[in-house]
Amino acid sequence: MSVELLTPAQARARQRAGALLIDVREEYERADGQAEGALGIARAALESNPAAQLPDPAREVVLICQVGGRSLAVAQALVEAGYRHVASVEGGTARWIDDGLPVLRPTLDASRTDYVERYSRQLRLPQVGEAGQQRLRAARVLLVGAGGLGSPAAYYLAAAGVGTLRITDDDVVERSNLQRQILHSEARIGTPKVNSAALALAALNPGVVVEPIARRVTADNVDALLDGVDVVIDGADNFATRYLLNDACVRLDKPLVYGAVQQFEGQVSVFDAGRRRGQAPCYRCLFPSPPPAGLAQNCAEAGVLGVLPGVIGLLQATEAIKLLLGIGESLAGRLLNFDALSMRFHELRLAVDPECPICNAHPKG
Repeated sequence: MSVELLTPAQARARQRAGALLIDVREEYERADGQAEGALGIARAALESNPAAQLPDPAREVVLICQVGGRSLAVAQALVEAGYRHVASVEGGTARWIDDGLPVLRPTLDASRTDYVERYSRQLRLPQVGEAGQQRLRAARVLLVGAGGLGSPAAYYLAAAGVGTLRITDDDVVERSNLQRQILHSEARIGTPKVNSAALALAALNPGVVVEPIARRVTADNVDALLDGVDVVIDGADNFATRYLLNDACVRLDKPLVYGAVQQFEGQVSVFDAGRRRGQAPCYRCLFPSPPPAGLAQNCAEAGVLGVLPGVIGLLQATEAIKLLLGIGESLAGRLLNFDALSMRFHELRLAVDPECPICNAHPKG
């Protein structure tokens, strides 16, 4: 038995004659407008248990989606499940609207309206969808540093809807920061950076919880800072903090998104050795020990192009979101280097150091 294809006008006539018109799009899609009188049942719910939604297999059913592809696929599934009178609307809701047929906008409460409108572009991604957006909403990320790297990372994580951002930094905003640390402003010079960050992020997305912690990461507080978080973003500007973070993340099984910048060059990677012992390297596998004092300059000494931390911080945010959603291929085992002057990326494969005292799968006792 084949699926009957209808124009919107024909579907409207069938609906008036008693057929059940069902919009199989997600709720956030229907919020933009759906065919008048259509019953909203998302595709997944209809396909997983059609009998619960349509107990009578002899009932005439007309399915509609955005442009016609999904409704046709669902209609074919219903026919295979034994439904005898199933049709699909060619051109979907888009054509329904173009043809001037009546449309209604479902009423949502204020919070749901904000959610649907704010994340509509992300919700449309099959790799994210409603389930993924809810995972982001439930996620907790620790950002170490509210400076050049932490600023773009925090902005994009907040914009993406990550539910809780714990930000730790013991510094205050200075005028020299404003060339690259975009969380801050002239009016907040002298303000603790974490408080300035909280103000900026609340203005962008008031639904995100920001936990500002105005202190430096130390051996005494690192475990408490990592408690309950899903991903750690390293925006530190000193080696002592990087090694401290790496060792704690390995010990506590937290993925660490690393980034560093200097002058015109930056690098980013993911160190996930805690969860993948013996398979993914840690920071010490790449840099077993800090360079001698005075050999490595920081940004204050060597300088940095203002946009460079934006590029690297954005890549860190991207890796964090992928980790939270469980999608794509992370940079674990790879170091991505960026040269702004030549506008080139170069990737270096990283191996696990079998002698690493921190992440060795079988550490020496």
